[in-house]
Amino acid sequence: MSIEVKVPVLPESVSDATIAAWHKKPGDAVRRDENLVDLETDKVVLEVPAPADGVLKEIRHQTGDTVTSQDVIAVLEEGAVAVAPKAEPAKPAATAKAEAPAQSAGLGTRDSGLGKAAAENLSPAAARLATEEKIDISKVQGTGRGGQVTKEDLVNFQRSPRPSAPSPESRVPSPATPGSRPEERVPMTRIRAKIAERLMQSKNSIAMLTSFNEVNLARVVAMRKQLGEQFEKAHGVKLGFMSFFVKATCEALKRHPVVNASVDGNDIIYHGYQDISIAVATERGLVTPVLRDAQAMSFADIEKAIAGFAKKAREGGLTLEDLQGGTFTITNGGTFGSLFSTPIVNPPQSAILGMHTIKERPVVDNGQVVAAPMMYIAVSYDHRIIDGKDAVLFLVDIKNQLENPEKMLLGL
Repeated sequence: MSIEVKVPVLPESVSDATIAAWHKKPGDAVRRDENLVDLETDKVVLEVPAPADGVLKEIRHQTGDTVTSQDVIAVLEEGAVAVAPKAEPAKPAATAKAEAPAQSAGLGTRDSGLGKAAAENLSPAAARLATEEKIDISKVQGTGRGGQVTKEDLVNFQRSPRPSAPSPESRVPSPATPGSRPEERVPMTRIRAKIAERLMQSKNSIAMLTSFNEVNLARVVAMRKQLGEQFEKAHGVKLGFMSFFVKATCEALKRHPVVNASVDGNDIIYHGYQDISIAVATERGLVTPVLRDAQAMSFADIEKAIAGFAKKAREGGLTLEDLQGGTFTITNGGTFGSLFSTPIVNPPQSAILGMHTIKERPVVDNGQVVAAPMMYIAVSYDHRIIDGKDAVLFLVDIKNQLENPEKMLLGL
């Protein structure tokens, strides 16, 4: 029986997708739930699994084609068996021996695996794709943490043209060549283009203003030092700074609900919950997975969820559901050493909190000048619905909670 393989139903915020890479070709045997093709959207790379065991009979959309929800992209013959290729005549022993080194230079056959050294430098999703497609990862530039090769790296590698022997006239001069002025034109990825579009949307549609303050994190640092080891033993995750900021933000949003609101035409929508988007930098661009009902989450829940998002982002495993919604965003430029910045609001949200790097600075405490771990914080907001007073009081609320963490533990 023939079964149509369709594009999954895409959320309203995602209009279409691009076929990034097929992992099977017509005539190949497939197993139920085995990944057939990768679809690149504005936010994530989606995997389309086989709906049944059988043989891939037909591919209707090729790599690079744009498709929409429920488009038929392939046809699967359920229960069919792939026809084995004709056996090649036996080769002389001398020829077989001569070819052996050449085969071992690549990834080898599907059964032989990637090899220990190669596997250690691949994310799990990338390792599976490299094995299926027999990609020589020595030719792929890794963009993950520590140079790790990710699934997106392999997808982009497959899509990029790779001439085998360019003529000397067509080669781009090496940057090390004296007097050379090399240039390279590369099309934006879908996610980079979407980021650019949303930034311009924010700039052109929001009356954005930013307020700043600074926080003395001495008590938070002391609490992490005192209880961090116990926390990790009890919950299996480290106690970071982000959970303190998320908890403080949720409490402040309860007291200043307009900062958690959004504009819809001439209406203001007040959200009675706090879905906090956490900005995460990936090799494909900035993404904002959502902590749903963050107001009800414990410190451990928050740390585990953020660690999970970071792992999924590195491995290319974030789903559309992870990125949908959000009523307020927190971004941490301090991870990269940013001391001071003005974050950009993420529409349709109305505000965003910017964290920055922690620096020991002299401050006056009870009449004495002491060194303290200080952080500048910023809130950018839509001035159409949030007045300066609300934004400033919201930021002061967060400051007071972080400087007195006992309050947030008691919901004060």
